[in-house]
Amino acid sequence: MSADEMFSPQSLFDLEGFAHADLFEGCGFAWDALGDRLRAYLDEHALERIEGVVEAGATVRGKVWLAEGARIEAGAFVQGPAILGPGTVVRHGAYLREYVLAGRDCILGHSTEIKNAVFLDVASAGHFNYVGDSILGRRVNLGAGVKLANFRVFPGNVNVTHPEGRLIQTGLLKLGAILGDDVAIGCNAVTAPGTVIGARSVIYSLASVRGSIPAESMVSFKPELRIRPRRKARPT
Repeated sequence: MSADEMFSPQSLFDLEGFAHADLFEGCGFAWDALGDRLRAYLDEHALERIEGVVEAGATVRGKVWLAEGARIEAGAFVQGPAILGPGTVVRHGAYLREYVLAGRDCILGHSTEIKNAVFLDVASAGHFNYVGDSILGRRVNLGAGVKLANFRVFPGNVNVTHPEGRLIQTGLLKLGAILGDDVAIGCNAVTAPGTVIGARSVIYSLASVRGSIPAESMVSFKPELRIRPRRKARPT
């Protein structure tokens, strides 16, 4: 596989059987499915159709297609357009801020904020996550507190760093992370804008990740604890 091919949807995701595979058709880079393309797709395909369960106390606004077997728990806020596939659960306290596309059996979790994002089947952002302008492949799991940053501190479009060091222009002012199938990220890790992580990679807790991570990588961050005897209290 060439360095450029690692960024293609076909290299990052198994799209066979994914109900919304058409979103990626003709995309040279996976992030091409975001931005205007995702917005156009949901504007066309999202419906005001509730086939699943919306619990009392949940708020649903706009064009939200909740498939049969899906659930929006009490206390969640969902702003359409959005498509939430069969078996997907939007947990209590989740905040969906327009243009969210989730496949089947996904978890959009407690105190998690999501906008302009795609979840392939069985992807999970279960606890205290931020997922902005990002794509989560099949069976991706974000540990508690994981944040996918999507906006540069300094003004300008987000670029993706090629493994050889050059920058790939995305044309996107906001771009979070592109996470290949079966990526697992430990608690309280953060990805910088424009991070791409290849399939089946594992990111340890507390890591701050940027750039492009090849498939089947382990990224660890192990700060050392300093343990010493506690000082005795001075006599008063």
